Amino acid sequence: MKFSHTYTTRWHDTDANRVLRPSKLLMYMQETANLQCAEFGIPLDDLRDEKGVGFILSQISLKFFRPVPAFEKIEVSTWCRETKGFSFYRYFDIKIGEETVAQASSVWALVDINTKSLVRGDESLAPHFPFDEPIPADTLPPRARVGRAEVLDCVGERKIYYSDIDYNMHMNNTNYPDMLCDFLPDMQGRYVSEMSLSYLKEAPLGAALKINRALREDGYFVFKTENASGETCLEAIVKLERI
Repeated sequence: MKFSHTYTTRWHDTDANRVLRPSKLLMYMQETANLQCAEFGIPLDDLRDEKGVGFILSQISLKFFRPVPAFEKIEVSTWCRETKGFSFYRYFDIKIGEETVAQASSVWALVDINTKSLVRGDESLAPHFPFDEPIPADTLPPRARVGRAEVLDCVGERKIYYSDIDYNMHMNNTNYPDMLCDFLPDMQGRYVSEMSLSYLKEAPLGAALKINRALREDGYFVFKTENASGETCLEAIVKLERI
């Protein structure tokens, strides 16, 4: 069963090109997922406070079919499929009227807040979510992976500030698209058409991430961020199109 909610996009969600930043479209998607959790009796705060668990995003692929301006009425829909082991699958689409303007496919995990261990999603969520929607066709960008042979250049450093984090005390996943766009060479007159992110290790408050980037022959920018210990925190691919 799909769960849908309607929003009016805001002027303050737009960038210098006067189109919505990908981080804001991702925010609308995840806000709809949060509303669905509340509607089905498992608000995120209750999961954390009563069950001691929280959702952690593992991987998400997004496709934006065209730029979205401010003051558009968008319908955001989300639905799930059955969990497999520790993986919880969630899908999204955004429509303006009958036109699909964005889609996403994501993989989440439930984590015990205290022990940091994984919790099987079927144990906590199976009584709540209906899993009766078909799995979408594979039209989204590939999963973000950086090959060992790929040579990336360090293009800067990004510190994690209070405004980046959520109650898990690390950078909220909806802030990562903005961070990546900050390290693209030229966003003027272009918009993100595809983006895929693999979250490998959290970036806590106060951490400084080394941002590595390369441009592949297929037109994708590839990113890898590293913490002070040299551990990979994020792998991502981004593709731009002219507006």
